[in-house]
Amino acid sequence: MTSVSQTVARRLASSPRLRVARLVTETSRGLTAAMVLYVIADGFLPIVALVALGRAVGKIPPAVLHGLGSPSGHSLLIALVVGTVAYGLSLLRSPVEALLEAYCSAAMSTGMQRRLARAVCEPEGVEHLEDPAVLDKLASASGELSSSGPADAPMALASALGDRLSGFLACVTLATFRWWVGLFFFAGWIAIRPPLRKMLAARATLVRQATPDLRHSWYYLGCSYRPAFAKEIRMFGLADWILDRHRTAWLTGMARPWAQLRKFQQRAVLYGLIVAAMYVTGAGALALAAYDHSISLGTVAIMLPMFASTAQAGGVSAADVSLEQMLASVPDLDEIIARLSASAVPGTVSAAALPAAGIRFESVSYQYPTGDRPVIEDLDLELIAGQSLALVGINGAGKTTLLTLLARLREATGGRILIDGTDVRELDARSWQRQVAVVYQDFTRYPLTARENVGFRDIGAIPDEQQGPDGQSPGERQGIDGQGIDQAVLESAAERAGALDLIRGLPAGWDTVCSPGYLGGTDLSGGQWQRIALARALYSAARGARVLVLDEPTAQLDVRAEAAFYDRFLDLTEGLTTMVISHRFATVRRADRIAVLDGGRITELGSHQELLAAGGSYAEMFTMQAAAFSGAGRTNGAA
Repeated sequence: MTSVSQTVARRLASSPRLRVARLVTETSRGLTAAMVLYVIADGFLPIVALVALGRAVGKIPPAVLHGLGSPSGHSLLIALVVGTVAYGLSLLRSPVEALLEAYCSAAMSTGMQRRLARAVCEPEGVEHLEDPAVLDKLASASGELSSSGPADAPMALASALGDRLSGFLACVTLATFRWWVGLFFFAGWIAIRPPLRKMLAARATLVRQATPDLRHSWYYLGCSYRPAFAKEIRMFGLADWILDRHRTAWLTGMARPWAQLRKFQQRAVLYGLIVAAMYVTGAGALALAAYDHSISLGTVAIMLPMFASTAQAGGVSAADVSLEQMLASVPDLDEIIARLSASAVPGTVSAAALPAAGIRFESVSYQYPTGDRPVIEDLDLELIAGQSLALVGINGAGKTTLLTLLARLREATGGRILIDGTDVRELDARSWQRQVAVVYQDFTRYPLTARENVGFRDIGAIPDEQQGPDGQSPGERQGIDGQGIDQAVLESAAERAGALDLIRGLPAGWDTVCSPGYLGGTDLSGGQWQRIALARALYSAARGARVLVLDEPTAQLDVRAEAAFYDRFLDLTEGLTTMVISHRFATVRRADRIAVLDGGRITELGSHQELLAAGGSYAEMFTMQAAAFSGAGRTNGAA
């Protein structure tokens, strides 16, 4: 008996409908109460109106004969009043439903999106955002692939429950005429609905399984209106090709669901014959009773519309198709939140003030989940605290991957990374990431103000991290704005990055939005954005980060800006544990030590002069680049 109850409990817990009800309750109890009242009103009001108006029809002949002042006339008036009020209230269902639907959809959508966003941010690294299975479930759970998603399910479910209740009450009303007629219709609809709903659920599952194709389809469609793609689409004449790819991917994904829907329509025709037989039987019984004068005109008027109303007890409509599609996404919502939350395993040791001695990679390996071989394999390397290390190698050698391992955006698949002798996995990941200031090669261009773009560290800081040496909070210290950004440090970081004059020259200075797509915003060149990104990292370092990582920091700078960066390199990295990744040897040679990454391992390590003297791959790359630059200089001079 216990196992049976446990099985029932598990099935109830896994029911998408009950999950939706739980989500509504968690979002708002007031909303839950309003939806319950709506279901009751949606179920009762139409039936009450039909019954009252039917009784009114039955009272008309006696009232005509005896007058409105007679008992039959009084009954007619009462029935008309009740019917009119019930009918009037039933007409209010539509605007009430629209209002409740708008509020419910907004509340549920906001709540679900926040839950999804928080779940996506839970893991310490970024590997889950490169997992197709995770991205498919995110697309399904967020409803981005259809016009309606899980957030629209509560109101659709409430409306369906109201219809079921109304249909049940219609069957009960028919039972007052002949008990077997009411039971016959109720049993008929109950028998028909499960197989039809099962087919709809199967179709919804097929749509859910088509998420990879639908994601591709929406990607192609998005290319047509996203600014990042606009230039090349026009230059290469890709508009028609993109739309064709969108159509092909969409049709491929929807082929099986549409086939299932056609099968459903064929089955519906068969069940339609059963429904016709139900109506013929019920209407025949009513007609026979009326012909024999065994029922009144009022009973006929009441029962006739009940036959059509019983369809709500088990009929299937377009609304049910949409509802099943909404409900199919609910398990993805719960699954992705549980999966990502479970993957976050916080460390127990604070990384504050680390590293004091250094960072050591011991036999570190890493292989991408979809890769066929390790990118990093048995790598040994040490970063000495307060010194700079340059990392060089050919494209694809794994330099940026090594950076993500250092920042714990990925977890090494072998070996370990020690921070002052402590395994990085024992450190609190968020605390460690606060110690690392990075200029990524593919840095993000945020459509925010210049102040926010540079001062991100303090915007995302907890209050304790924003306190100064004297223990004062941001609001108590002069020069600190409401977001905790220190203006003096902000300007110092911008000046060191060569971005201060740029920012001061913007239309609203530090408060200018760095995007032309927003009111009052302005566009920045690639080189200007790179200076902003460098200022962001330097601000973070000035506010407490102890490790500075520069991934191709001069890739988008012009010749003068690049030369100025070279001249300031030692000043920028002074006192910090620095890793710089670059193909520009003018930057690399200024580092205290240089490491060559080749085949997933460190093959050479030493100072610039030591590696040149060794005559290895570093010397070869340096000589080739120097020859290219000197040759370009001679050509320009001759010209």
